[in-house]
Amino acid sequence: MKKSILLFILLLITIAASLVTIPAVQAAPPDYSGGVHNEYMYEEYVFVSGIPVKFSGKVSISDRETATQRTETYRYTLTNPLQSKDKLTRNVSYVTDISVKTDKGQTTSQTSVKSYNEKITIGNETFSLDDYQLSQGTIADNRPASDYYSGNIAGRKIYTLKSSGDLVTVHFSGRNVGYENFWGATETQLIDYEIQSAAGTSFVKSAVSDSKTRFLQYEPHDADLSSFTGGYARISEQSMIGEYTYTQPGSSIEKSVYIGQEMVPLIERLIVPKFRDLNGHWSKENIEQLYALGVFDDSSSFFSPGTQMNRYPFIVGVMKAADIRVLEETKKKKTPAKAIFSDLDPRDKDYAYIESAMAKGISKGYSETEFKPNGALTRAEAVAILVRALGLEQRAPDPGYKTGYVDDSSIPKWAKDSVYVASELGLVYGDLNNRFNPTKTMSRAEASALTIRFLHFLEKDLKQNYRDDMLFFNN
Repeated sequence: MKKSILLFILLLITIAASLVTIPAVQAAPPDYSGGVHNEYMYEEYVFVSGIPVKFSGKVSISDRETATQRTETYRYTLTNPLQSKDKLTRNVSYVTDISVKTDKGQTTSQTSVKSYNEKITIGNETFSLDDYQLSQGTIADNRPASDYYSGNIAGRKIYTLKSSGDLVTVHFSGRNVGYENFWGATETQLIDYEIQSAAGTSFVKSAVSDSKTRFLQYEPHDADLSSFTGGYARISEQSMIGEYTYTQPGSSIEKSVYIGQEMVPLIERLIVPKFRDLNGHWSKENIEQLYALGVFDDSSSFFSPGTQMNRYPFIVGVMKAADIRVLEETKKKKTPAKAIFSDLDPRDKDYAYIESAMAKGISKGYSETEFKPNGALTRAEAVAILVRALGLEQRAPDPGYKTGYVDDSSIPKWAKDSVYVASELGLVYGDLNNRFNPTKTMSRAEASALTIRFLHFLEKDLKQNYRDDMLFFNN
């Protein structure tokens, strides 16, 4: 029931007319109040009076970041849509100390309140924030294709009532989980609040998720007299959904309220594929999507989908497709005097991708001196490269397990963890006889299909796991 209600809310969201300034950063719920926003409107529910009161309006978010510290500042000017005399003003800054563990590939951070000022007027009562304490610790595992992170939150707010001088104390604790990659970012925040006042104690649970995703959409070109029939657009979307479950003072009956906002999509048109040997081919869509993204930069009009995929172009393609930041890295680096393998040329335009793949642990050479760039790509190699990029090879069971394929004993030891994980994720399947065929050479068409499934995992499956699964099954 919860899932259907939340999805229904998303369909009903309309864009309001107030200004909101949102920085172009990773998806993350603003502040620690369960609120949501789009480009124009911020909204949240406030429970300090003992009942839910919805506030909406303007919020400005700014941040400054160095290698070791980040400061985020939120400025709210909100009113109650049903009662304009109800107002909320809040200015709060958080400081986060960042520690990068380069040798571990991880980042830890610690967040606390730097400054605060908050005043809430509901009816004839005004709540002034006298004290605000917060601590949040976060750990991020920085993998090549995606960063994964989680944190724990604890805090306390103390308000003074203007009319009586009584105190309202809000204790809260919770957690957040998230990921970020080029194709998407999601953070889900789950916080429990205990509100103590002269009227009694009430409880609130907030669950809010911010998701940003990019996907490809085919756009036909309808005019007959044209050099192309259609092409792809990269669509960037962002939406936030939230739910508050609460009890009122003196009552154990739980009730719920929901909020949600959507950003206006960003549309980017991509280059048009013009291969002449793909009509009717089963992998045509996969190949054209990767070409539109710049993963393939073939100048020929023929892709030759049935020919073998070599190690070098596959690894380069994965690096381009999974993490666009690699493109920026290659521009900054000077051409090295000597290649890391004797059979590679550091002057090749894509050499930096291979060097980066080696440094990030995605790819390995055939020996200490040879990379075999023109060697045929096998299914075991391809799967190992993709799972290493995700950083999920350690999620396989303890040694001694079997993959379930008929030819399990033929899967190389170095690839077995990756084959197991990739199969569980739906990235790869066996043939009709349930054989994995680890040494089988992949064609360019097959490698293209596998790469697209990898991108769909980054785009869709992670969002499902970090938003829907967290909100509807772990709440």
